[in-house]
Amino acid sequence: MSPVLAGVLQLLALMAALALAYVPLGNYLARVYTSPKHLRIEKWIYKGIGADPDTEMRWPAYLRGVLAFSVAGVLFLYLLQRLQGVLPGSLGFASIDPDQAFNTAASFVANTNWQSYYGEQAMGHVVQTAGLAVQNFVSAAVGIAVAVALVRGFARSRTGELGNFWADLVRGVVRVLVPIAVVGAVILVACGVIQNFSGIHEVGQFTGGTQEWNGGAVASQEVIKELGTNGGGYFNANSAHPFENPTPFTNLFEIFLILLIPVALTRTFGVMTGSVRQGYAILATMATIWLSFVALMMWTEFAHHGPALQAAGGAMEGKEVRFGIGGSSIFAVSTTLTSTGAVDSFHSSYTGLGGGITMLGMMLGEIAPGGVGSGLYGMLVMAVIAVFIAGLMVGRTPEYLGKKIGTREIKFAACYILITPALVLVFTAAAMALPTPGDSMTNSGAHGFSEILYAYTSASNNNGSAFAGLNADTQWFNTTLGLAMLLGRFLPMVFVLALAGSLARQQPVPVTKGTLRTEKPLFSGLLVGAVLIITGLTYFPALALGPLAEGLA
Repeated sequence: MSPVLAGVLQLLALMAALALAYVPLGNYLARVYTSPKHLRIEKWIYKGIGADPDTEMRWPAYLRGVLAFSVAGVLFLYLLQRLQGVLPGSLGFASIDPDQAFNTAASFVANTNWQSYYGEQAMGHVVQTAGLAVQNFVSAAVGIAVAVALVRGFARSRTGELGNFWADLVRGVVRVLVPIAVVGAVILVACGVIQNFSGIHEVGQFTGGTQEWNGGAVASQEVIKELGTNGGGYFNANSAHPFENPTPFTNLFEIFLILLIPVALTRTFGVMTGSVRQGYAILATMATIWLSFVALMMWTEFAHHGPALQAAGGAMEGKEVRFGIGGSSIFAVSTTLTSTGAVDSFHSSYTGLGGGITMLGMMLGEIAPGGVGSGLYGMLVMAVIAVFIAGLMVGRTPEYLGKKIGTREIKFAACYILITPALVLVFTAAAMALPTPGDSMTNSGAHGFSEILYAYTSASNNNGSAFAGLNADTQWFNTTLGLAMLLGRFLPMVFVLALAGSLARQQPVPVTKGTLRTEKPLFSGLLVGAVLIITGLTYFPALALGPLAEGLA
């Protein structure tokens, strides 16, 4: 079987699996977030944290819950790392330095999971399981909660209430993430992913000596790393490591986990707003972008330029032989078009244009299908922008799902889409202008610039993947990337929740003959165009200095 055909067959199998899970999971998520009943274990949790799950919150109260919970998570994870040296199960590793502890705490709480450390050489079992793995669950649940709050803003009228953050958070963990993660972990263990608490031991005999590896609860962390679009690996090689991702099947299964909830949430959106076709329109937009990026990535990596690439069957540098170009390309696109950041290959080793595709995927805002929760609310904000543009073209007051998009709503949406580019470009410019950050670059010229641009794009968009080649374990990068991750995660949430509150207070507008039909293919096309044009105008100069210059050289 040719490598190209193998890649296409993997793509078709992945799409079929997602199609089978789409309706049942999407409907289940809608029931989870609309049910008036609480499970017994949920009641125990509410009692333990002192929360009343039946109290409705307006957007400022909902936001305070998000921020208070996240601040507590940053402090807890920071202290856990700083105390690692005296904790049991540390495997003899020392406490983490303050700047790296801050970076890691900000990273995992912000659902970014950027790692400036070697996991197998820095983090013991306690920090990995009680710290990092726990944040993989709760940070994902926070993203889903904010998305559900925005959906309620569209679905409700003449009220500013968006639900209860604590109920949404707990339900996301207890009813959604934990059950799927348990099943997924069993599948990964059955396929060869390790799951233990063993210490450091020597493995194999090699020329010049032996290698040392430590075990860990890898399968349980691997599954939520992908399912929650987190991305932080137990080992430095991430999903390229055979202990995390041993076979082509596990590779495809992990891609399936990455896309599962973001795709299903479009169905949830349609069910909760009373128009399933609206959900299909959003899904069609996401699928068009995702499929286009996969096709472009495969084309750039399979292109045979030169005898070395012809002999290898494509650009195999930096890719695992057991996954091939097809599986690696699908993984790379899926992880950068979501906020996952997991990698099964080195993006720095991709062709110049291939590396640019991974960067552009993050620059789009990771909305196709995006992170768990963040992809849906990011795409809905872009839908608001697209409706506004359409309204300007035909001279009508823009409307979306029966809600008028006025001055207040468009300001919130505009602030949302401006925050991340500002963080990326300002921090990148500062790093390139100052003398010290440049010392961390392995390469010079356009590729070296791409290393810096990729790092801040990954951090500000809460992706977490690395371009490789950049030494990010410095005080400058640990601090600035940590700030970029926190600001890139929580400032957009402010405007998303403010937009949800504004929409929820409105009275529905009746549909007329002049109303833009946002469930039609025409609107999906308009939405794709708005996403690409806004991103292109914002990032094209920076891309021209990095991956485009390298790819066209």
